[in-house]
Amino acid sequence: MKSNDLRKIRKALKKTLDVKRFEHTVGVEYTAAALAMRYGGDIKNAQLAGLLHDCAKCLSNDKLLSLCEKHNISINEIERKNPFLLHAKVGSFFAMEEYKVYEADVINAILNHTTGRPGMSLLEKIIFIADYIEPGRKHAPNLKEIRETAFIDLDKALLMILKDTLEYLKDSGAECDPMTEKTYLYYFEESRQ
Repeated sequence: MKSNDLRKIRKALKKTLDVKRFEHTVGVEYTAAALAMRYGGDIKNAQLAGLLHDCAKCLSNDKLLSLCEKHNISINEIERKNPFLLHAKVGSFFAMEEYKVYEADVINAILNHTTGRPGMSLLEKIIFIADYIEPGRKHAPNLKEIRETAFIDLDKALLMILKDTLEYLKDSGAECDPMTEKTYLYYFEESRQ
């Protein structure tokens, strides 16, 4: 991956995302790069996954559903009721089809950035966390503490985000993807060992 490829992707995304989503995307790109530097990850892959994590976010619910059906992308019951959740699956598909990115770790980081999954790679954790703590994010519980923790203990920050997300979904009465709960339980058990 050459740096001019990142510039080309950034330029393309600026045309397809709304202003607020594009600013968030650039914030995630740079936060992911900083976390990759801190933890010895691949900086370019962190930037790439950060840039592309929300590349399908501005599509309508109908468009997300029709793309999944057209390209045989699996949809669970919660995603069918809440199609906006499909942006990660469609985004990982777009990363390959539209942006010609085939690095498995980058694709998985895009795919799992909303729910997480048990046994995430370093890059997957970085993108999951960067999406939550990027500088433009203003309203999230314990944000200051999570931002500080992210640069000290990545797994602890991950667990804090998962816990806060589950509490928020429960308190707001929103449905929760079962993978978020599985991910939380997995890292909660890991933290006790």
